[in-house]
Amino acid sequence: MGVVKSAIGDMLMTFSWVVLSATFGLQTTEIISAAGFQGIAWAPLAITTFLIFVYVSIFTVVFGSASFNPTGNAAFYAAGIPGDTLFTLAIRLPAQAAGAAGGALAIMEFIPEKYKHMISGPSLQVDVHTGAIAETILSFGITFAALLIIIRGPRRLLAKTFLLALATICFVVAGSKYTGPAMNPAIAFGWAYMYSSHNTWDHFYVYWISSFVGALSAALVFRTIFPPPKPQKKKQKKA
Repeated sequence: MGVVKSAIGDMLMTFSWVVLSATFGLQTTEIISAAGFQGIAWAPLAITTFLIFVYVSIFTVVFGSASFNPTGNAAFYAAGIPGDTLFTLAIRLPAQAAGAAGGALAIMEFIPEKYKHMISGPSLQVDVHTGAIAETILSFGITFAALLIIIRGPRRLLAKTFLLALATICFVVAGSKYTGPAMNPAIAFGWAYMYSSHNTWDHFYVYWISSFVGALSAALVFRTIFPPPKPQKKKQKKA
């Protein structure tokens, strides 16, 4: 039952994140317009970073230990962080993909027509091999940063969340001209499903294989630098 609850939590969280993250551009534009920040170069990045920080903080409270990124779960497992097993990972991944597909379908169904041109997900901007290399590097970077911040970073939850938001926006900007970017196979699948490209080799190669290779490589590097503590052997009492 614990695994089922985790999978349901992951599905709901991924659904909600896809719906909200798809509107970050729209929300940022509206805030800039309302606050009179037009022409200020740093305003879009600062506002988007703030939005990510706020929503991740809320999601942490609402969804607890749920996750919307299967590569993150796999990376924590590979790094030796207690929590998941191969069995739970196999159950959670399809739930996350289903939640992402539902979120993409929902936002495109209910967003007003005049805003639909502002709603989009990850999409390949370069040739497939360049995209795969980019997604591998980006997934490596964001995963290593997440492990460093969560495991070795500041103790305060708000400080961790802010650093994660800052790291996320940095990698999103870096990968925007290559793969979107996704750095998350579930979310990439959701938008690919929306446009009926989820079953193509290009999608699988760039957004699944490359993302997992990058994330797991980051986990192995992190584990090499910061080995997990060895379990202490219990001393047997002498009869």
